[in-house]
Amino acid sequence: MQYDFAAIEKKWQDNWEKTKPYRAVTGDKTRKKFYGLIEFPYPSAAGLHVGHPRPFTALDVVTRKKRMEGYNVLFPIGFDAFGLPTENFAIKNHVHPAVVTQENIKNFTRQLKMLGYGFDWDRCVDTTDPQYYKWTQWIFLQLFKHGLAYKTTMPVNWCTSCKCVLANEEVVEGVCERCGSEVVRKEKSQWMLRITKYADRLIDDLDDLDFIERVKIQQKNWIGRSTGTEVTFKTNMGDDVTVYTTRADTLFGTTYMVISPEHPLLKKWKDQIANWAEVEEYQAAAARKSDFERGELNKDKTGVRLEGVQVINPVTGGVLPMFVSDYVLMGYGTGIVMGVPGHDQRDWDFAKKFGLPIVEVVKGGDVTKEAFVAKDDKAIMVNSGFLNGMTVKEAIPAMKKYAVEQGWGKEKVNFKLRDWVFSRQRYWGEPIPLVNCEKCGWVAIPESDLPLVLPKVESYEPTDDGESPLSKMTDWVNTTCPCCGGPAKRETDTMPQWAGSSWYFLRYMDPHNDKELVGKEAEEYWGPVDWYNGGMEHTTLHLLYSRFWHKFLYDIGVVHTKEPYAKRTSHGMILGKNPHYVGNAKTEEEKQALREKYGAQAERPAVKMSKSLGNVVNPDDVIKAYGADTMRLYIMFIGDFEKTASWSDEAVKGSKRFLDRCWNLMDRVTDDPEISQQNMAAVHKTIKKVTNDIDELKMNTAIAALMALVNDFYAKGLSKGDLEALLKLLSPFAPHMVEEMWELMGYAQKYGKMCMQMPWPGYDESKTIDATAEMAVQVNGKLKGTVVVPTDSDEQTVVAAAMELEKVKKSTEGMTVVKTILVKNKLVNLIVKPAK
Repeated sequence: MQYDFAAIEKKWQDNWEKTKPYRAVTGDKTRKKFYGLIEFPYPSAAGLHVGHPRPFTALDVVTRKKRMEGYNVLFPIGFDAFGLPTENFAIKNHVHPAVVTQENIKNFTRQLKMLGYGFDWDRCVDTTDPQYYKWTQWIFLQLFKHGLAYKTTMPVNWCTSCKCVLANEEVVEGVCERCGSEVVRKEKSQWMLRITKYADRLIDDLDDLDFIERVKIQQKNWIGRSTGTEVTFKTNMGDDVTVYTTRADTLFGTTYMVISPEHPLLKKWKDQIANWAEVEEYQAAAARKSDFERGELNKDKTGVRLEGVQVINPVTGGVLPMFVSDYVLMGYGTGIVMGVPGHDQRDWDFAKKFGLPIVEVVKGGDVTKEAFVAKDDKAIMVNSGFLNGMTVKEAIPAMKKYAVEQGWGKEKVNFKLRDWVFSRQRYWGEPIPLVNCEKCGWVAIPESDLPLVLPKVESYEPTDDGESPLSKMTDWVNTTCPCCGGPAKRETDTMPQWAGSSWYFLRYMDPHNDKELVGKEAEEYWGPVDWYNGGMEHTTLHLLYSRFWHKFLYDIGVVHTKEPYAKRTSHGMILGKNPHYVGNAKTEEEKQALREKYGAQAERPAVKMSKSLGNVVNPDDVIKAYGADTMRLYIMFIGDFEKTASWSDEAVKGSKRFLDRCWNLMDRVTDDPEISQQNMAAVHKTIKKVTNDIDELKMNTAIAALMALVNDFYAKGLSKGDLEALLKLLSPFAPHMVEEMWELMGYAQKYGKMCMQMPWPGYDESKTIDATAEMAVQVNGKLKGTVVVPTDSDEQTVVAAAMELEKVKKSTEGMTVVKTILVKNKLVNLIVKPAK
């Protein structure tokens, strides 16, 4: 019988659509709950790409096994559908974003169902549905009422193409992470969320979570908590200036000060700065650069000395010059830094450029050639007054204590984390449910008025003045104040795409509740998420934001856990073939041409998939050619789940051949319903291996074990009991084919249920050991044959069996065995010499 995957997969997908075997039951106390979560996809016009099935299939395998283990499983799906890509696509193709979104969701739904995922589709959410974003708006109102949402004018990252503000996390290497266009700095009035209020908890609570270590490290580094000293310097301007430093021990080596171009003191000192015109010109140039350009990319240090400004070093009493330079960012620390050129390379470069003194205060290098940065805190202090002779480790607290005693220093904990820029000057996002009244200021609209529905506009293109397209809708903008009844204007900025994804996991628990975002019974039953898998690229964005929102909801009594996710794992990217790889070129000239044109990329056989390279693999094509089960199996077999893997069409065919071999086992099976004696150890070993590997996301080695078991079945034959065990183990990976085989072999009729509804097979540890071992027999190191003996046989038994072999008898005739080398269960080597 032929394995007709197209017919089989449609048959079982239709069956699951009707019977709903993946339905999660809230409040079922007879079973343990398990909540498995994937990052819900952004429904782009291009549809699913092969990067989606890797994490989706992995968690589908995990949750299918959990159901078989008796858990009440919640494995939901939804769509994170607001945001720039849809809006940009709509603008380009002159179609309303709402129409584009619904078409895209329809296509994604088709593709996801085609892959046979065990989602509970009755719980599906869409962030653009007013009944969903009603609760996104409700959460924002609670943040506003608790003082965690505020509006301020600040320098922001402005994407010149998207024409909207970006959070720091959305600027990658100086360009917009969405469109790749230049990002510049602009002064803009923005809504902010005080995520910094939660900075300590966001770090400290990581210790209690089962997150992979690199996720924890990235979050800790992004939040960037450090303990240091805030040092106050006197100036001749009438104002003191404050600097935050973790290295108070180097104060004796401070030879200049640097202030950020945006610092408000510059405007205040304007009339006292002799070269103000030069300073103002420099400020304008700095405003055109992104934070990344000013920091990471800023190799060539620039700046302007503030003529007339003098700063007093509090520890030496010396006069220091002050410069304005764009490498100092107003958003970090105090916006002013002290220059210690002897021991910071950036400061050294700056000092050399402007001819400033360089003082060695930590012994160990030659500061005339480069800054000396000690490898540890055991280096010795020099040229530092009362600190001389101390180690750096001793000097830091000593200087901190001295600064506090003298009154010009205080201990301070600082964070790199900035408050979250929350508003966007675009159309396709959740409206912010606030109005601005001249008399009352910013006022929340009544909760009974939620959802504040996004109005339909004629033009949703971004405006050149930087305002949202909603600002042009005067009928919608002009309203009345809920407090005083006077005239008011609605906020026309919308929320960022991250808003809807910061709480979606809660809505899955109770998606049809129209009274609250999640009911108490549902939240207490399902929370927290037991296992969340997602991309490393979301570690400092979505993952951090959603933990912040969840902690806030915990504080106001909406949720009962302080963290949303108990466990977090991540997956590697799938790469496509590189069309510009030098290995594809035939001649040296062609190879050199590729290197000159594409640089280092030409040396890589596989690269990130992209339309421009023409190497994107569409799941539809793979499924049409080989079937969904082959796609699922291959995507799990492709390599270490956490690491990058390269797509191979040939390897896909290999996965299809394996499924064909599994299918053809039906023609070889005997009627014995029990596990056969000859396969007993192999079956129990495989059950143990596959069970443990799925729990550890080692899907590739689990599949390898299944392949080895099938090889054994072909070599030794198999019983109906052997095949039953294989099908249960294979079910999470290839559910369509397994259910068809389960039915054809009569198991469905026998047990009255689908394979996926059967208990997960257990293993007997004692049966994972082979009853017999096939051992190589050597005489003087030369192979003479093999013997089968009971496992762990003693030397006497093995030698007796070996001596029965004809070749051994011949080789030992007239000989004496002088030594026996036994490697248990592997080989025996008889060392013989002529008999005397």
